[in-house]
Amino acid sequence: MPTPPVVSSLADQLGESPAPLYARVKQMIAQQIQTGSWPPHYRVPSESELVSQLGFSRMTINRALRELTAEGLLVRMQGVGTFVAEPKTQSALFEVHNIADEIASRGHRHRCQVVRLVEEAAGASRAVSLDVREGQRIFHSILVHYENDIPVQIEDRYVNAQVAPDYLLQDFTRETPYAYLNRVAPLTEGEHVVEAILADEQACQLLQIERSEPCLLIRRRTWSGREAVTAARLIHPGSRHRLEGRFSK
Repeated sequence: MPTPPVVSSLADQLGESPAPLYARVKQMIAQQIQTGSWPPHYRVPSESELVSQLGFSRMTINRALRELTAEGLLVRMQGVGTFVAEPKTQSALFEVHNIADEIASRGHRHRCQVVRLVEEAAGASRAVSLDVREGQRIFHSILVHYENDIPVQIEDRYVNAQVAPDYLLQDFTRETPYAYLNRVAPLTEGEHVVEAILADEQACQLLQIERSEPCLLIRRRTWSGREAVTAARLIHPGSRHRLEGRFSK
């Protein structure tokens, strides 16, 4: 879909504001988004286009786009462009859900890319996290989950092979690991640890984000009865996701 030019009257209004130039550009873009002129997934004009249309420096435009991305209004995809973000996806902090179901509940399309699906020997740390012997056979999968073709989560999961011996035979483009594992070893207990991180280069490439973008990392372990089932690292771009929880005394 072609990108519309910035409305000239808006550009005129920018010159009348006492705010710093980058803040004026942010305000203009936010207004375009809030009024629906630029709906979710709409391609925002490039830096060069905004420089030409508004007459501001590239440094000013770049700062405005970077800050709007950090605030979650825009999504910048390396080598593709900058787009208006969907309202942030959210997950329950104290619960474990199927990401495919969460995405479908928002009326959006889920798909999954399998990056790695192999058997490994448990090192010391994996043995501890899965309550198995060091050197014991375990499974390792790395998947990227997409919402409407935008990557929203890397799922880096280790699985107790004794609990789910057919794990490597599954087609995870059709059924998520969560759904499969909950069938063969129903979840009875889980543990979450949440951190803010900067993802490594490979993760940034898979999520199509810049190295400077903060991410949410959820370290999750699950059990079925007394058996440890999985130890997973779930990485979400900070601009595309939030966690939400509710508790009572």
